[in-house]
Amino acid sequence: MFRTSTTVAVDGRLLNVHQLKPGMKVERQTITSTTPRLITKVETVTGKVWHVSPPNSVVLTLEDGTNQSFKIPKGQKFTINGNETDAFGLKKGMVVSAQKITEIPETVVAQEVKRTGIMPPPPAAPKPDVPVLVVAAPAQPAPVEEAKAEPVPSVLPKTASELPLIGLLGTLLCGLSLASIAIRKSIA
Repeated sequence: MFRTSTTVAVDGRLLNVHQLKPGMKVERQTITSTTPRLITKVETVTGKVWHVSPPNSVVLTLEDGTNQSFKIPKGQKFTINGNETDAFGLKKGMVVSAQKITEIPETVVAQEVKRTGIMPPPPAAPKPDVPVLVVAAPAQPAPVEEAKAEPVPSVLPKTASELPLIGLLGTLLCGLSLASIAIRKSIA
């Protein structure tokens, strides 16, 4: 479905939907490109050493009270109370501030839509060596047939019944009996 702002490139010109003509061939091409990339997120984490397994990992109790395990990169140094130490110098209960690096793979998908069209071929011109004959026939009015009137029947068909009259009488009698019961209760 085309929107009114959609344009189509036809013979080097951009045409909108209202300018398209019958017989034009329109083609839509969608080009999708996928680009993988790695998002690196760096944040500072402060916590108290709960457990350390030098030189590979450390478990910190974070400020919100949760424990989180961190992998220690090779050659990582920690600053504690102004002194620099490695993973072997960490002890339970020390407050550590470190940078947490998270790498998140992400795929970026981009789409480009191209619309192209082809004008319909022009109608073929008659060949000059072939004679063109135009025959005009005189217009004759079509014969008019008169509708024959059907004879009126002498006896009309019976299409009605007494059933609606019986239903009306039944409804009236029910209404009268309910009214008499109501009057009898109001008197008694």
